[in-house]
Amino acid sequence: MIIDLRSDTVTKPSKGMLDAMMSAQVGDDVFREDPTVNELEARLAKMFGKDKALFFPSGSMANQIAIKLHTNPGEQVICDKYAHIYNYEVGGVAFHSGASCKLIDGNRGMFTAAQVEEAINPPEYYYSKTSLVEVENTTNKGGGACWDFKEFKDLKKVCKSNNLGFHIDGARIWNAMVAKNETTLQYGKTFDTISVCLSKGLGCPVGSVLIGNEDIMKQSLSLRKLFGGNMRQIGYLAEAGLYALDNNIERLADDHKRAKEIGEVLSKLSIIKKVEPIETNIVIFELNDDVDETKFLNNLNEKNIRIIGMGSNKLRMVTHLDYTDQMHDKLLEVLKVL
Repeated sequence: MIIDLRSDTVTKPSKGMLDAMMSAQVGDDVFREDPTVNELEARLAKMFGKDKALFFPSGSMANQIAIKLHTNPGEQVICDKYAHIYNYEVGGVAFHSGASCKLIDGNRGMFTAAQVEEAINPPEYYYSKTSLVEVENTTNKGGGACWDFKEFKDLKKVCKSNNLGFHIDGARIWNAMVAKNETTLQYGKTFDTISVCLSKGLGCPVGSVLIGNEDIMKQSLSLRKLFGGNMRQIGYLAEAGLYALDNNIERLADDHKRAKEIGEVLSKLSIIKKVEPIETNIVIFELNDDVDETKFLNNLNEKNIRIIGMGSNKLRMVTHLDYTDQMHDKLLEVLKVL
């Protein structure tokens, strides 16, 4: 038995999801004739109270096209120093949109409306124009932390008063909604564009969706083509998304519970310096200075346990759909004797 906690991206479609995928009605999505994709996009747009949604092969592409919709070359995006769009999307903000990032030194990937107001560039001609504020929920590098929705509302006021776009990278937005008892309509009323991931915790093999109103989304289809993201009979993948929306959202609470139980065991170990607060399905912890990270990882590998080293003696575990009760019991048993 291999226990793979490197990421919630390692999940594989369940039998129920595969059965649904194989019975999907499909068509050519480049001609916008795939009925299952159209159904998924319409459903998500309605869930978030927006006009339009568009299916993408990856969350990075959805985010990058959102940035391009909101900015012009030479302009600036405000985001946290931990932001996925800055750290893990291969410099796409600069490459695709010709924009730069103004980084905020937030707390676990989150910042305040006051910090955004301070970060907005002055109007003088020799400054780049600030055009967009971007947030991520939950925060990946922040250890699955969830924003306080009140802060989102305060940020929205700042964006509105300064004519800034407001985008959320919702790679794990479903985890945040389950943990904080929030609704899709809350997000739809607050953000101009929303990217949501259907893989990770929801267990789909592929897929993210960008959601927004017609005025901001009108170029999204042509930009997806420009980025090489147009696809043909993708209803099989869209059907996986529909199945996930029906079956795999509420069960995220199980992932959160297991993550917290892992954190409780880790916090009692003498070799652990610190365990970051755990709100959702990501566990980030730090080894004592005298513990060798490589040896620690190798020790777990020998026991068929896979996790990620983040450098500087920090490590990460992520619970997910394919992490079973049997795996959980085994992991806790191993951790207790480290």
